[in-house]
Amino acid sequence: MPKIKTHSGAKKRFKVSKNGKIIRAHANKSHILNKKTTKRKRGLRQTTIADKTNVAQLKRLIPYK
Repeated sequence: MPKIKTHSGAKKRFKVSKNGKIIRAHANKSHILNKKTTKRKRGLRQTTIADKTNVAQLKRLIPYK
């Protein structure tokens, strides 16, 4: 059986933790930052776990991670 191609965009955006959970960055941190509070911007720096509704699709996009 041939290898599955990894989705290039997904491999740059998602990582898999040691427990197998998908880790992602927060959105809304690239521009229009002066109206956002410092506390909000600090929170957006942290990574978070992808929602369980998207996990099956994401694992298909990054099969070898």
